[in-house]
Amino acid sequence: MIWLLILKALYFFLPAYVANMSPVLFRWIPFSKPVHEKIFGRNKTWRGLITATLMGGIIFYLQKLAYTSGFTKIALIDYNGFTVMLGLFLGFGAIIGDLIKSYYKRKLEIKPGDSWKVWDQTDFVIGGILFSFFIYIPTVEVIVILLIISPLLHIAVNHLSYWLKIGKSKW
Repeated sequence: MIWLLILKALYFFLPAYVANMSPVLFRWIPFSKPVHEKIFGRNKTWRGLITATLMGGIIFYLQKLAYTSGFTKIALIDYNGFTVMLGLFLGFGAIIGDLIKSYYKRKLEIKPGDSWKVWDQTDFVIGGILFSFFIYIPTVEVIVILLIISPLLHIAVNHLSYWLKIGKSKW
């Protein structure tokens, strides 16, 4: 039963996961103007903000299509009851969480790209969850699952991207 809830929580949060990876996946797009270099650093760009938000919406839309086609077993929510705005909020929240963390990294004089363990793995989760509250508030169990499992997944994906020479760092 707990495994099913974990799977449902991860599936629900899929738009935020994809949004969090979007800045790296879409770095080939030539629009790389920083949101605000002094506040967030040069690596936080409008391209990342826009692609993350859009990918959150696209993934949610695909989940909604899957749900209406009968793929309901691992759905945490009834996708028919929500618009694509939930996906946009999950994606936007994930990237805003990352921006806020970057702001504090600059304040603490942590260099861009340097690791800030725990926060590097949870920033997007906190942001995605908080922004989802505008449309849907997950249960406490789901929030706890996401806060525990997501950092582990984040570390695993970062290691994989490093080994595939997509990412620059294991952490």
